[in-house]
Amino acid sequence: MTAVPPPRRASGVREVIRYNWPLYAAGVLTAAGGWAAARHLPRPAGVLARAGAATAAAHLVVSTLATWCVYDRSELYTYDWLPALLPDGPGTHLVISAGLDEASPRISARHPAARQHIADLYDPALTTEGSIRRARRRVPPAPGTVPARPGALPARTSSLDTVFAVFAAHELRRPADRRALFTEVARTLRPGGTLLLVEHLRDAANIAAYGPGAWHFLPRSVWLRHAAEAGLRPAAEHRIAGLVTAVAFRSAGG
Repeated sequence: MTAVPPPRRASGVREVIRYNWPLYAAGVLTAAGGWAAARHLPRPAGVLARAGAATAAAHLVVSTLATWCVYDRSELYTYDWLPALLPDGPGTHLVISAGLDEASPRISARHPAARQHIADLYDPALTTEGSIRRARRRVPPAPGTVPARPGALPARTSSLDTVFAVFAAHELRRPADRRALFTEVARTLRPGGTLLLVEHLRDAANIAAYGPGAWHFLPRSVWLRHAAEAGLRPAAEHRIAGLVTAVAFRSAGG
């Protein structure tokens, strides 16, 4: 068997800052501007300006540290957590991305004998975040990646053991697109097949770490509802670095 080349280094805190630099720049300017303006304001207003500057600075520090813990220091990219959710391995599987695919090379390296397909949902009309456009320019799609739409995945009905959606589904901002994706995933899965969803959730831990940025994530209830509407049930779950949740949803018949 031909050896699978090691995947390129995954995005860490440096890349996250690079992809989201306008947000970081705005935070730095807010903190610096508030602190500078406070010196020229009367005392009550100056105190508020300093408090706002300190809050902005603290948010930058905390969110950057959280990102470093998740993307540079945790088990996220080693996939050591995968056997707990897929004890029999991924089998024939589809990796769904939405502009930035850092899952497929690592899954392939970990399971070189498993047949892998890759679908990219990237569409500027659907994935509107500037960070995705910047990431895509830096990390091109893996060889063999097939363009796809939420309601049209490149797989036959009941042909897949596993579908991976790693930091991809939340980039579909319209509920109808997410519902179409879950319905289509259910179509492609064999009886007892697994949708492995990996996402930050809009929960207390992520709000504490990312502040208003956590509103880009979706609550657990949204994912559970989409899965239930598609006939998928939660079967196992693993928390990574306290901020990322991996959920295995099973199709009927398993």
